[in-house]
Amino acid sequence: MRTYHLLPVALAALVLGCGEDGGNGGQSGSAPTPTPTPTATATPTPTPTVTAVNQRVVASFDNPWAMAFLPDGRALVTEKPGRLQLVTQAGAKTQVSGVPRVTYQGQLGLQDVVLDPDFANNARIWLTYAEPATGGQQLAVARATLVSGSTPRLDDVTVVWRATPATTGGQLGGRIAFAPDGRTMFVSTGERQQFTPAQDPAGTLGKIVRINLDGSAASGNPFASGPKPEIWTLGHRDPYGLVFASDGRLFESEMGPAGGDEFNLIQAGRNYGWPKVSEGDNYDGTPIPRHSTNTAYTAPLVSWTPVIAPGGMIQYRGNAFAGWTSDFLLAGLAQQGLVRVRVTGDTAREVARIGLGSRTREVEEGPNGSLWVLRDG
Repeated sequence: MRTYHLLPVALAALVLGCGEDGGNGGQSGSAPTPTPTPTATATPTPTPTVTAVNQRVVASFDNPWAMAFLPDGRALVTEKPGRLQLVTQAGAKTQVSGVPRVTYQGQLGLQDVVLDPDFANNARIWLTYAEPATGGQQLAVARATLVSGSTPRLDDVTVVWRATPATTGGQLGGRIAFAPDGRTMFVSTGERQQFTPAQDPAGTLGKIVRINLDGSAASGNPFASGPKPEIWTLGHRDPYGLVFASDGRLFESEMGPAGGDEFNLIQAGRNYGWPKVSEGDNYDGTPIPRHSTNTAYTAPLVSWTPVIAPGGMIQYRGNAFAGWTSDFLLAGLAQQGLVRVRVTGDTAREVARIGLGSRTREVEEGPNGSLWVLRDG
């Protein structure tokens, strides 16, 4: 068992809370051709890394992946082997029973946890995980009611949506973002190291989907007449960050191959190119055409070579860190810390790096604008 930690971090005179965690795989059918967009932003020169950071371990976990804060200040933390922990800010942990069975291997396991938009009234949470299936595994999205007494448990666990087809491989994706009105949800799926499914409109691998809370395809989706009407965008490789900004726009981050990690503005019907184009190359060194060679594919706002290996991502809404409000914070596995990205209109740029000295899987904003991370060793 690999042990990882949750820890608070202090940066200069500011208080930063962190947690420790537990890396960087032909279009057909009726999919329309997306509107051309500008070429990719050049890979940024890495900004100087802030390393004067004080860290304090709050709790230890076995391969943690995601966390979500409850209104009372406690947090739910997923562990990939299939455990859900309820954690106080002092580090006391209680395992939540009733978690569905997951497949735990390599990059697969229990992934995201988020609160329902109406959690205060319905106590509902949402999970994503690798579910055993004929032919391999598939990403499952499930809802459950959290009973958070002295022996916390999940009741009424119900799978509402599954990515198809079931297959083998890593790169599950599995991030959830609720639309600002709380009526629909967006889910990111990886292409499971299979490449071509990302361009196949007959499946939902390598896509971002938009569904109702019962799992059905939401009305108004751009591929409503296709075989998978829940598809919102396609051409994604390994999307681990998915966030609605305060202005209502949806942003995503994903791992590229050998180079070419991406920060994207997600717009309905767009094709983000994988594996037809990329800002990186294949692991065997063979080149992949760049986004600039084909304007049918939407280029990232920012790309990174060498990679940062982005994990979780938030838009910072607090004011505990002067000058950070509305910036995006990306957890960096290869970068071993946090990467700050600032969006201005339809452009974005890296503005800072905060080194934490270990692979960083997840970042979340806690009470009073504090920051908490899960480290990956």
